[in-house]
Amino acid sequence: MCVLASSSRGNCSVLIHRRGPDIYRLTLIDAGLSPRRTRRTLADIGLDFNRIDDVIFTHLDFDHCRPTWRRALPQHARFHIHRRHRGRAERMGLLTRRTELFDDEPFAFRQSVIVTPVHMAHDNLGVASFRFDFGDHHRSSLGYATDVGCATTQLTQVLSHVDVLAIESNYCPEMQIQSDRPWFLKQRIMGGRGHLSNHESRDAVALIAPRRHIVLLHLSQDCNTPETALRHHTGHTCPVIAAAPARPSPLIHIAGPEISSFSSHSTTGSTRSGATGAC
Repeated sequence: MCVLASSSRGNCSVLIHRRGPDIYRLTLIDAGLSPRRTRRTLADIGLDFNRIDDVIFTHLDFDHCRPTWRRALPQHARFHIHRRHRGRAERMGLLTRRTELFDDEPFAFRQSVIVTPVHMAHDNLGVASFRFDFGDHHRSSLGYATDVGCATTQLTQVLSHVDVLAIESNYCPEMQIQSDRPWFLKQRIMGGRGHLSNHESRDAVALIAPRRHIVLLHLSQDCNTPETALRHHTGHTCPVIAAAPARPSPLIHIAGPEISSFSSHSTTGSTRSGATGAC
């Protein structure tokens, strides 16, 4: 996995399914960057835009889904959208191309990949978090949760002990309260249907107890900093990365070796190694 960008200005991650040094296919998780910028960013890290087979959406807010993707994807590629978002998808024109709707039941995503969605409260229509299990015997796993409002017992149980956990750590409550944002926006973000604070994210990670890596998503550019978020995530047994708003993260191996860079052109986000001790 590589997080191409993650912030309120645009969220997009890519899963690379490799079958050989030059044989791979791509899945996007969210498409909140413009197709042109995504194509350029993929090229910068050595990936071909035309290898995209699927785009799976957590939800359809503009920072997670740009309507221009309906015309920009390779012809064979598919959208995957939660059934509760169907009406909004239709209004955005997304259903004019090949689209598969999913509900709250696990489904086969591609060969040897099972996706388990968890529908979470977020604004009016909610958001889908995902557990991806890879391999014939589910040998490796990824948890992906952003814009979740609050970390429910169902979420932490479904994502329990994933190898790699990508989870939002959106805001610092003190910075949020002291900001010049209007009060209704602060209430929306902090009211249990908006985003996870650094404290809430830390507590969720402790319950999930990922085994290999933690990636912090969707850091607020106004009410958080990578250093602040990472400071709340000390004490984990595995390395922690804070995804950057406009730069790709390192390549994070879900199955195989540890973290590595794509190339000399790749710029990484902030990282802190986990300290010894239980999550």
